[in-house]
Amino acid sequence: MCHAWHMSTNHGAPRAAEGPVVLVVEDEQAIALAVSRRLTAEGMRVHAVADGQAGVDAANRLRPDLVILDVMLPGIDGLEVCRRIQAERPVPVLMLTARDDETDMLVGLGVGADDYMTKPFSMRELVARSKAILRRAERAREAAAQESAAATDLAPIEVGDVLIDRAQRRVSRAGKDAHLTPTEFDLLVALASSPKTVLTRERLLAEVWDWVDASGTRTVDSHVKALRRKLGADLIRTVHGVGYAFEPPSSE
Repeated sequence: MCHAWHMSTNHGAPRAAEGPVVLVVEDEQAIALAVSRRLTAEGMRVHAVADGQAGVDAANRLRPDLVILDVMLPGIDGLEVCRRIQAERPVPVLMLTARDDETDMLVGLGVGADDYMTKPFSMRELVARSKAILRRAERAREAAAQESAAATDLAPIEVGDVLIDRAQRRVSRAGKDAHLTPTEFDLLVALASSPKTVLTRERLLAEVWDWVDASGTRTVDSHVKALRRKLGADLIRTVHGVGYAFEPPSSE
């Protein structure tokens, strides 16, 4: 299969001309075309490319609002594409993987992806997740713009040896910085804002992902595992069959 194709499905419709820019990096042309057409119908300006290097180049050129990125790509794979894109300019990334492998998912989240979906997936779910990611990104931009005016609302959260600086979106434990993705940070804030309170997966999906379909609860689980890996396994308690609770660490 030739991997040199690329396309844009912004056909000049007035609605799409003002919509968010979405870059699709997918070497299966049928999938890329279907995704592009559906997102364009939702008012987005979609550009699609078929290999990793083209994805990196397009991300730098287009400065998209969202990247939908396949893990298995010719040339540079999706994980390396994500690393390179995030190093140049942080951007929300939704990763697509053909394998329902939790290790792959954790690696994807570790290189800066906001969410992932396994193939095959429904277009309805893809649209829902894409819109939720874009809404979160817009809220983050608005919060940053209002940071100085709302400083009192963004007071740091300090629990034990964990310091969460919401204004600067930085986290440290025992004085050591932890590098979290935007979604990991939002998840930590949601949990730490109600210490020792059990939050259901569905509630976390609604608050952090702005997405309420229960089929996405594994996304919550994978992000919690990523947080534990970065901050320590003792901070977040699993309540089996229900959800998670933030456990304040000892200050000693």
